[in-house]
Amino acid sequence: MKWQYQQATDAVSQNRKNLNDFEALVKANSRDMDTAWIVLCGALVFFMQAGFAMLEAGIVHPKNVTNILFKNMIDASIAAIAFWLLGYGFAFGSDSGGFIGKCGSACYFGLKDVYNGAGDGMGSSDGWEKWFFQWAFAGAAATIVAGAVCERTKLEAYFIYSVFLSTFMYPVIVHWVWGYGWLSAWGAYPDSNGVARPIFNKDTRSNGLIDFAGSGVVHMVGGFCGLVGAIIAGARRGRFGPDGSVNTLFDGNNTLQALGVFILWFGWYGFNCGSTLMISGGAANVAGKVAVNMTISAASAAITATFLAKALQGHYNISMGLNGVLAGLVGITANCAVVDPWMAFLIGFVAALILYGGHYLLLALRIDDPCDASVVHGFCGMWGIWATGIFCTDKNVQYAGYPNANEACGSGEQFGVQVVGSLVIAAWTIGMSVMLFLFIDKTIGIRVSAEVEEAGLDISEHGVAPSYEQQPQVPSRLCPRVWTFLQVH
Repeated sequence: MKWQYQQATDAVSQNRKNLNDFEALVKANSRDMDTAWIVLCGALVFFMQAGFAMLEAGIVHPKNVTNILFKNMIDASIAAIAFWLLGYGFAFGSDSGGFIGKCGSACYFGLKDVYNGAGDGMGSSDGWEKWFFQWAFAGAAATIVAGAVCERTKLEAYFIYSVFLSTFMYPVIVHWVWGYGWLSAWGAYPDSNGVARPIFNKDTRSNGLIDFAGSGVVHMVGGFCGLVGAIIAGARRGRFGPDGSVNTLFDGNNTLQALGVFILWFGWYGFNCGSTLMISGGAANVAGKVAVNMTISAASAAITATFLAKALQGHYNISMGLNGVLAGLVGITANCAVVDPWMAFLIGFVAALILYGGHYLLLALRIDDPCDASVVHGFCGMWGIWATGIFCTDKNVQYAGYPNANEACGSGEQFGVQVVGSLVIAAWTIGMSVMLFLFIDKTIGIRVSAEVEEAGLDISEHGVAPSYEQQPQVPSRLCPRVWTFLQVH
């Protein structure tokens, strides 16, 4: 009898050990799946650099193509080193007053706390993939500006800007929203006991700012920084005539533009779906929903922009249609996990209207943004933040995995949080950008000489001789009906 009891006890112990081993294996497999998911999505986000490069190469004059390709290459490289040494630590380090990350329980400057075995054995990753994913986002934010200030800025000025944005300006916003900063929905501004204090109520009745994949964090930062750069750099020579006319300096290469936009659209699935930051534990369902919503928003904006062009310009304008795709993607990026498909359709529709209105607003103000980067990313990024507060539902917020169960969307509080967050992001970005670009302009100068601009940046900066004839400057025929209205009024 005693022997049988011992056998039973041994069997229970063995079963318990087998169960523990199985649970550890499942946990390890889930960790490996999540890590692979983040690496894959990070690679898709990085591939968006090729999309930006092709899109911008299709917009600028052929005498500046090498220059814009070089800028896309160099800002991704600068972002990698700057974000490794300092930016990642400022973004995701231990909180300092809700403003910026520092060394504390976690120190990520130079990836100090990311090393072999940094995770807790079988269940947690060491953190390598997290830096990789976030660097890809930092590189995307930096490259947006290239399109707004292209064809007339010095490379040295661009180097300085890329370092500053990747090291400090962008990581501060990341800390506010995605780290432990005062706007965060993921553990905002923790008190001495580590309890989060999201605005407005500073408890679980509030969510903090919902920006799932970066309409504000990435696109508003890049877009508004580009807007300031375009204003301080000034318009390209010949863009605006003395009589108020707008001259088309180059008709563009529609093939490269289309290739760039389709690459961006493809990579954007990594951008938004990958922002689940995991694929196990039901996150795959959220990623699937995100993919549907962003597809509908992009398509809605593309169709709206296309038919607006037909109505206002008298013909189908592929450039506006392509920019409509991007506007819809930017608008849905903040809210892709917390809205329903019919809402995504409306978000894309409004984004296309903002694209059109912003495009002609900049022309009326004589602001020269060759790629409409500030409109697509800045204005539509702000719309994405606001649309989150307008269309989110509390049920969808919980489905997306946000930590607090409350009625912030239903009560309207979330819209207030979104407006405050967007205005602060815009104010920080514009303020920092004004100081940055004015400093550059007053020291080394932001703009190339008139002679260099006329000859093209390819030959002056890269030694690439042009092999084409200059196109004459002609009055713009992008939208004669709208432009006639602006001139009269």
